[in-house]
Amino acid sequence: MTRTEYRWLLPSALADDDLPADPGRSRRTVRDWAVDLTAFVCAAGIGVLALNAVAADPAASDGLLVADALVGAAACGALWVRRRWPVGVAVALVAVSLVEPAAAGAMLIALFGLAVHRPFRPVAFIGAAALATAPVQPVLRPDPGVSFLVSSLIGALLVLLVLSWGMAVRSRRRLVVSLRERARRAETEAALRAEQAQRLAREAIAREMHDVLAHRLTLLSVHAGALEFRPGAPTAEIARAAGVIRDSAHEALQDLREIIGVLRAPGDTEDGTRPQPTLVTLDALVDESRAAGMTVTLDNRVADPAEAPAATGRTVYRIAQEALTNARKHAPGAPVGVTVDGGPGHGLTIEIANPAPAGPFEPVPGSGQGLIGLTERANLAGGSLEHGFRPDGGFTVLARLPWPS
Repeated sequence: MTRTEYRWLLPSALADDDLPADPGRSRRTVRDWAVDLTAFVCAAGIGVLALNAVAADPAASDGLLVADALVGAAACGALWVRRRWPVGVAVALVAVSLVEPAAAGAMLIALFGLAVHRPFRPVAFIGAAALATAPVQPVLRPDPGVSFLVSSLIGALLVLLVLSWGMAVRSRRRLVVSLRERARRAETEAALRAEQAQRLAREAIAREMHDVLAHRLTLLSVHAGALEFRPGAPTAEIARAAGVIRDSAHEALQDLREIIGVLRAPGDTEDGTRPQPTLVTLDALVDESRAAGMTVTLDNRVADPAEAPAATGRTVYRIAQEALTNARKHAPGAPVGVTVDGGPGHGLTIEIANPAPAGPFEPVPGSGQGLIGLTERANLAGGSLEHGFRPDGGFTVLARLPWPS
């Protein structure tokens, strides 16, 4: 199991630094090399200062200086493996620093890394041991130029400083991990809400198409019943009724193809024979908006709106209805332009645009799910929908829908 795979098996509260070492991980990143090299140089610098202090003591022998230098170099070299064994390296360096002043720098850096990479309990135990041993070194290896009390206080303060700094770094890293998880969770929840809105839009479209299909089948049944009960009707009337039946059956089949794969929501009690909006009723929708106080300009360039497919006209109507509602909520008082263009074989285009509101107003809260539903409606109809703000602060909704020839 790799280190990355192990990470996802742990609770989210644990940061990457709490992971056990991976024996198969031997490569360091560039950042790891830079940090380790800096730690080694700092530890070596502190060790050199300690060796100079020892060399200044007339009682120090050359053999002792050589031993101090070798032990100090080994202590600094141990920092290169502290990533794999942070607890073991810290314990070993705390023990070595009891009798070796040149290992003090490596011990402090090991304690800092331990505080960054491990939980509080092992840090507290090893830190307490380091504090307890702080007065021991001045007794075993006293510095002639510094008193016992000053040496003990400096040693304890340095231990407390690196431990506090390391735990602060660890807390910040855990906070960053927590914030990233919250952001990732928020994105997931937003995606789920969008998916739910799309599902609800599909169900609404399915109910609407069911109503249209029921309406067409009702017409077909009425004309077929008339033929059954009037077998002696004139030939022209029979031909006209047969044509109506044929057209209704064809359109019902078209609607049925569109509804396949879309589930009807349970518990629906709406009357399936209610009239459905079409492209012809777009004028009535604009008149309703004008009666509500909006300034709406309709530019309908379709030569014969009644010839538009019922499903396409209904989609255009719903898009215009939602866009006008959004304009009334988010840009009150701004004029709205509605442009419809297209024809058989060329498709149908509807654009609803409004400039930015002229003055301040109290915004109406909204979830933005209406635009998601419109996009889903246009996609299910075989078209596309785009929406967004313009450079001048206005808003535009543009939909393109198919219109077979």
